[in-house]
Amino acid sequence: MPAVQDSIECARIAALAADKVKAEDIVAFDVTEPLAITDIFLLATGNNERQVLAIAEEIEKELSIQRKRETRTREGLEDAQWVLLDYGDFVIHVMHKDAREYYSLERLWSDCPKIDLQLPEHDESTDHNGDADGVTVATAEADNAAAVPAAQE
Repeated sequence: MPAVQDSIECARIAALAADKVKAEDIVAFDVTEPLAITDIFLLATGNNERQVLAIAEEIEKELSIQRKRETRTREGLEDAQWVLLDYGDFVIHVMHKDAREYYSLERLWSDCPKIDLQLPEHDESTDHNGDADGVTVATAEADNAAAVPAAQE
């Protein structure tokens, strides 16, 4: 039985919150088949301890505001290498990049289906806010291209 829609929507909110504070390698797995205790594992990476804590804080804030969801358990805040936010039907792992590489949780859950988190695409040359070297990138060309009707043959 696949993950319930409410869990998927909460995972998407959490992923967007993590993305907002520049988390990397955000991925979610539907773990309902191998685990009876939860539906989804969401993983996100921070480049340093401060960012790991900021990601976890932003996720908690957005889930509280948008869904009135509070964690059942929070672990790892002292070391900020691997912060676990347990919401019951989904669990979020915010990991320092070194811990993420070392534990390689993706390998462990690779047989589970990935969940489409519907995150925005990011250009490699820009940061997560669409800025390149601190200057806002114009999106008018992309907007205009989408508004132009397809040429008739």
